[in-house]
Amino acid sequence: MKTKLRIFGLVLLMLTFFTVTAFAAEEGGSPYGALSLLPPLLAIALAFLTKQVILSLFLGIFSGVMMLNGYNPFISFLRTLDSYILGSLADGWNAGIIIFTLSIGGMIGIIGKMGGTKAIAEALAKKAQNARSAQLATTLMGILVFFDDYANTLIVGPTMRPLTDKMNVSREKLSYIVDSTAAPVAGMAFISTWIGYEIGLIADVFTGMGIEGNFFMVFLSTIPYAFYNIFTLVLIYNLILQGRDFGPMYDAEVRARTTGKLLADNAKPMSNLDTEDFADKREIKLQVSNAVVPIAVLILATFFGLWYNGWVLGEGDILFSDIRGCFGNADASVVLIWSAVLGSIVAGVMAWARKIMNVGEVLDSWVDGCKSLLITCIILILAWSIGGVVGDVGTADFLIQVVSTTVPAILLPILVFGISCLVAFSTGTSWGTMAIVVPLAVPLATAYVTGDPTTSPLVLATLSAVLSGSIFGDHCSPISDTTIMSSMASGSDHMDHVKTQIPYALTGAAFAMISYLIVGFIESFAGDMLGLAFGFIGIYIFVKLVGKKTD
Repeated sequence: MKTKLRIFGLVLLMLTFFTVTAFAAEEGGSPYGALSLLPPLLAIALAFLTKQVILSLFLGIFSGVMMLNGYNPFISFLRTLDSYILGSLADGWNAGIIIFTLSIGGMIGIIGKMGGTKAIAEALAKKAQNARSAQLATTLMGILVFFDDYANTLIVGPTMRPLTDKMNVSREKLSYIVDSTAAPVAGMAFISTWIGYEIGLIADVFTGMGIEGNFFMVFLSTIPYAFYNIFTLVLIYNLILQGRDFGPMYDAEVRARTTGKLLADNAKPMSNLDTEDFADKREIKLQVSNAVVPIAVLILATFFGLWYNGWVLGEGDILFSDIRGCFGNADASVVLIWSAVLGSIVAGVMAWARKIMNVGEVLDSWVDGCKSLLITCIILILAWSIGGVVGDVGTADFLIQVVSTTVPAILLPILVFGISCLVAFSTGTSWGTMAIVVPLAVPLATAYVTGDPTTSPLVLATLSAVLSGSIFGDHCSPISDTTIMSSMASGSDHMDHVKTQIPYALTGAAFAMISYLIVGFIESFAGDMLGLAFGFIGIYIFVKLVGKKTD
């Protein structure tokens, strides 16, 4: 009965969509007006309604392509396949991330067959005696792998999953911790794959207004105003240290603690790289080095690879000693392939040298690991495809046009933060949101100040509101690639991850909005301190009052 109702609801939703598109195609200031919201909203709504992420994303893409091709279903179906799905995979960056993801799966497949994941879980379990310490260890590792959000997600999730599984931490909670220490951390790190992009946007907008300055220092000055990123980490630590949860996450944690069920009964995990599935059935001497060495090689290769690659691509304009410049200029997708393949080779050589597997078994284990991430790769391709569609139909432009009007200076940071959150959640991309909103928000904030805008608290807060608001969407949107990869790396059902994480993301965003309002009212450097103090104290009290004990 439920299945029939869902199918009926899906058909009704699609009929409503096509009816609306027929009558409202020309409304609004952008070419498609309010209809530009339909592709992402359709994909998100259907994903929540049906839990069929692949189908939901495909229909979202198709609806947007219908707009772009005069509502001709045949032509739109062809363009969906060749221009957007094939086009997204043909992109060099996207193709690199797919190869990296598959290679990571292959490496973990070999490590699992060697008993490495089981060994590291047992070793960590001696230090982490309960769920709280396991979650703290996961959070700490997520912060330590700060230099790239993709590397963070795909290293921390598989490494810490055996430990959190043993301590009966739900997969939903693990994926939340993994996701929350990826983009929010990389977006603030002094040395990361993000910093070059962020500083480039800052430099472009200021130089475009005829303003020169040290734009790296401008970026550093925005960090105290990155309220969403900071409060995301504050919330994690409060939840763990107080042993409390709320919303759907509380139900997931109670289920895991009381029944040992790490996943809901109807869950469809994004990967099946579980220890038991990939464990070799022979008697194998468990050695932590079987996992630690390949993962350490992966981390070190990524770190030094970004340094080297950025220097090479600089073609003499960037000194090798300028590590920040090298990281900012590096092509992360290429470096991640290097590191994942090198880690796979090291894992395979160790398995062969220690006579755990022969060469054929090593290759079979690597291929099995890759196969387990096939669904993840399909969803990633579809997520990138819908990102291309929402860009072509002008979703972000419409949102900005509707929301942004002349406002008092005190409301500017909070308004810009809200716009950035909406755009990023709808499009699933933080970098795309930054590229759209930064050139609009910074000149607007500059018009309110006298003197040097690169040192103005209002301008810095507005700029930071864009950067951190963009990460909100990347952090919790079901069509965001990092959200998808967090589900995969943690072995969680994707929509279960999204549903349990959104209340926490909204909590951090709500405290961030109030802090931006404080900054707008005070308009001095004391504003960021008061905003941070409000968030730290407010989140502690909020978790204390709203959260329920799970320990």
